[in-house]
Amino acid sequence: MRRGKKMWGGRFHQPTDPLVEKFTTSIQVDYRLAWYDVHGSIAHAKMLGKTRIIPPADAGRLVRGLARIQHRIERGEWTPDPKVEDIHTQIQQMLQAEVGPVAGKLHTARSRNDQVVLDLRLYCRDAVTATLRGVRALQRSLVETAESNKDVVIPGYTHLQRAQPVLFAHHLLAYVEMLERDAERLTDSRKRIDVLPLGAAALAGTSLPIDRRYVAKLLGFPRVAQNSMDAVSDRDFAMELLSVLASISVHLSRLAEDVVLWTSQEFGILSLDDAFATGSSIMPQKKNPDVLELIRGQAGVLIGELAGFLTVMKGLPLSYNRDLQWDKRFVFEAVEAVQSSLGVLAPLMAHVQIRPATAAALLQSDTMCATDLAEFLVERGIAFREAHEIVGHVVAAAEHRGLRLCELPLKEFQHFSPKFSREALALLDPKRSVEHKRSEGSTNPALVAKALAQWRRRLKAA
Repeated sequence: MRRGKKMWGGRFHQPTDPLVEKFTTSIQVDYRLAWYDVHGSIAHAKMLGKTRIIPPADAGRLVRGLARIQHRIERGEWTPDPKVEDIHTQIQQMLQAEVGPVAGKLHTARSRNDQVVLDLRLYCRDAVTATLRGVRALQRSLVETAESNKDVVIPGYTHLQRAQPVLFAHHLLAYVEMLERDAERLTDSRKRIDVLPLGAAALAGTSLPIDRRYVAKLLGFPRVAQNSMDAVSDRDFAMELLSVLASISVHLSRLAEDVVLWTSQEFGILSLDDAFATGSSIMPQKKNPDVLELIRGQAGVLIGELAGFLTVMKGLPLSYNRDLQWDKRFVFEAVEAVQSSLGVLAPLMAHVQIRPATAAALLQSDTMCATDLAEFLVERGIAFREAHEIVGHVVAAAEHRGLRLCELPLKEFQHFSPKFSREALALLDPKRSVEHKRSEGSTNPALVAKALAQWRRRLKAA
């Protein structure tokens, strides 16, 4: 194919207007598919030779030429040509330069419609693997940081108000659990990605005797798309991947927000390593959590990518429509953003420094142990609603007198309920509070230690 000649230009009498050329080009985005385009083409060429749709010798020349192009891509000796319509056209031109006119046989029994969706599926499959690796790295970082600070007690919050004492390690493990659900969703999404579309051609299949299952075997696809119209227009797999990536981004944003709060002077529970913080252009004292803020803001972008993708898809009639050129932009940007966030957040969390003294100061408000007092009364036969009200009266009395709960004399407690004893007053200690928990999945130190051990084993095997 001559440089500048369109793959589809046979029936046209005039060249494409330069405005249309510029508007329709996609190579500035789909260049990321170069390696996958060649990989899929090698399998297609092998199949054409095996089935003798083209002479085996010609297929061999195609495969060898494509392999040389693939090596150039792998070595970084290739750049996208902005003057070319798309990556498929550029690869075809490169192949023409490598093997001559026989390059024209590669497109036998194949359309760009099934070719491009094959490339995208191959890309998404690798994206799942790489993203899952990033999720695991962050989980390991969180577990290591939790284990290094497994005895540290901090305030747990609801409504951003101090609620009950919890172990810092327990808080970090909550994010490990969130990320595990994301890992499960990533792994499950692979099932919908792993379907071979090649062989659907433009939309109706082909009259040539292709062997789709042979191609599927070469490319590692366990299944072959069963409806040619669905095969070229299906982007559910990309939609699902975008959804998972948005979920990961939301979880990373929540973690980032916690750390932003914890590293502020108002909380002061954590300190960022200098290598993962930035400064102010005007205020010399500032140590800013810019990385975390960017991750937090990026979640909005990822949600927008998913919404944009869904909006593009919602009104498309079967089968292929050029609107689908936009699908890749959404996918590439989302994949690269999430992998970048995971890549920086894992070492950031591995290097945060806990400030036990500041955490202890935040725990001085022993009203965080009020629920322990209510449960103390429950264990002595008082209905929880009544116990809740009794303790509420005790808290109000302490606040009225400007005292901490532990500063109230026992007789004050017993004024509201004779069930109170010195044993109850001993519960007004954050450390005792976490130790007193016994329910499965709670912040009890022994249970948290067990959870840490389980996660170490799981992540070592992952």
